[in-house]
Amino acid sequence: MLALQVTEIMPDFAGCAMVDCPMPTPGAGQMRIYVHAAALNFPDLLMTRGAYQFRPDVPFIPGMECAGVVDALGDGVDSAWLGRAVVVGMRHGAMAQYVVVDATMVRPKPDGIDWAAAAGYRVGYLTAWVALHRRGQLRPGEWLLVHGAAGGMGLAAVEMGRHMGARVIAVASSDEKRAAITRLYAPEAVIAPEGLRDTVKALTDGKGADVVFDPVGGDALRQSLRCIRFGGRILIIGFASGEIADIPSNLPLIKGCAIIGVRAGEYGRYFPDEQRADIAMIDDLVAQGALTPHVSATYPLSQWLDAFTAMQSRRAVGKIALLPWGDAAP
Repeated sequence: MLALQVTEIMPDFAGCAMVDCPMPTPGAGQMRIYVHAAALNFPDLLMTRGAYQFRPDVPFIPGMECAGVVDALGDGVDSAWLGRAVVVGMRHGAMAQYVVVDATMVRPKPDGIDWAAAAGYRVGYLTAWVALHRRGQLRPGEWLLVHGAAGGMGLAAVEMGRHMGARVIAVASSDEKRAAITRLYAPEAVIAPEGLRDTVKALTDGKGADVVFDPVGGDALRQSLRCIRFGGRILIIGFASGEIADIPSNLPLIKGCAIIGVRAGEYGRYFPDEQRADIAMIDDLVAQGALTPHVSATYPLSQWLDAFTAMQSRRAVGKIALLPWGDAAP
């Protein structure tokens, strides 16, 4: 089978290559999935250069989520799964034509969405829910400020915040991105990052945002500290800007605000029962059409570099999906 493999940790994706791997065989308690689509997430890019918290040994296949069809079962797995359309979450391994995973990692694919959307909703929505509900305790009517709102993580937070009844201010860097966010999810305001403090203060009658969702880092965090209300919560999701900000400790003191780190996967390892309940709820909301994941582009797996570059340059709105078999299955 063909797969994208990280053979060496190097900058600029130089350690990545398409390889022909042996067909994997499921062991006891495992399933083999014929992968129709694999989603691209920012941590996938970071892992290729050893810049993510989780560092798998090389060689490894990147990819944290995919969708496909169960085509082989190991011992002890219910035969009813064979041939079913499924979605899969994992730490890495999805960017291949086939993947073998533990049966516990597999869920039925929600009806009504295509393969690309099915591959790409779990990480974003789960992170948004853990951040906004579990850690940020976002309440209906509160003002939620979302940085990087056009990216896969930010767009999920915009939609989840709206679903939770918050008043959402989405921040995006271009007119095209802001227009897309407005068209897709119609938050209360979609603004540019320039002049952020004054704009947010004006929108919130001078009080500031109640909750900030920040997957960008760097100057976004510094600006957040200047437009958070007293007693607000700033949720640190990641550092897509490439900058980890140093902040003066007097600002959280003066604002009485909380700065909260969010790693949804790690949260689930500490609280697995909550994670199972959260994922089941998200699956139900997607199946009902209450959450509508947006995929802006799909690429054949052979064009992985174009997809990685599009994400790194922050050109995409929403998620990007890779198609291991191109436009047609064998």
